Amino acid sequence: MHVTPSAPRRRTALHLAVLLSVVASLVTFQPTRASAHGTVIDPPTRNYGCATRWSGPDAPGMQEQDPMCYIAWHQSPGAMYNWNALYANNLGEDIERVVPNGQICSAGRAEMGRYGPMDNPGPWRMTRVGGTFTVQVQDVARHGADYLRIYVTKQGFDPATSTISWNNLDLVQQTGRYPSQLDYRTEVNTSGYSGRHVVVTIWKASHMDQKYFLCSDVDFG
Repeated sequence: MHVTPSAPRRRTALHLAVLLSVVASLVTFQPTRASAHGTVIDPPTRNYGCATRWSGPDAPGMQEQDPMCYIAWHQSPGAMYNWNALYANNLGEDIERVVPNGQICSAGRAEMGRYGPMDNPGPWRMTRVGGTFTVQVQDVARHGADYLRIYVTKQGFDPATSTISWNNLDLVQQTGRYPSQLDYRTEVNTSGYSGRHVVVTIWKASHMDQKYFLCSDVDFG
C-alpha cells in the first residue's frame, strides 16, 4: 500500500535538500580548501594576508584600512581564495630567464594571470621583523621541499612605487631539502636593511618541478 508522506516530513526533506545544496556550493566556491598546496604564512604573503584579514571583496572597512588588499580582492578574488596555489610548473632552474621582471610575485602571471595583483607596487601591509627572522612555509599538501630560496629587496629600492625585478633582489638564504611535513622553517640572518622591503621566497616542491613564488612585505624598522 502506498503511503503519501505527511506535510511536515515533506518540509523536512525539502529543508535538508536545500542545506545540502548550500554546502555543495560552498565547497565548489572554495576548491583549494579540499586540494590545498601551501604558502609562506610568516611573514605572511600578500594574498595569504589579504585572505586571512578580510572575508571577501566587500568586507567593511577594507578600502580605508588595507587599500592594497582592497585593490587585489577586486582585481582577482581567485588569487585570494586560492592563496595556496601560487606556483608555476616545469620552469627548470634558470628562473631568472623564464620569469620576467615585474612578474616575480605572480610566478610569471601563473594560472592565466590570476595572481597579477600580487605584482602591484604600493603600500602593502607590512610585518615587522629584525635583522634575524624566521620564514615559515606551511605545506598542507606535504609535497616536501628541495629547497627554500629567500631574497630580500635591495636597500634603497622602494616596492611601494616600483614592481620588483631580479636585479632588485639580494639572495640571502638557500636551504637544503626538507622531508614531507606540514611546516618548513628557516632562520634568516641579514644586515644593513631598514624600512620597507619585500621578502621573496621561492619554494621548490619535491614531488615535481613545481616552484612557488611567495612575496611577503616586511618592515626592518
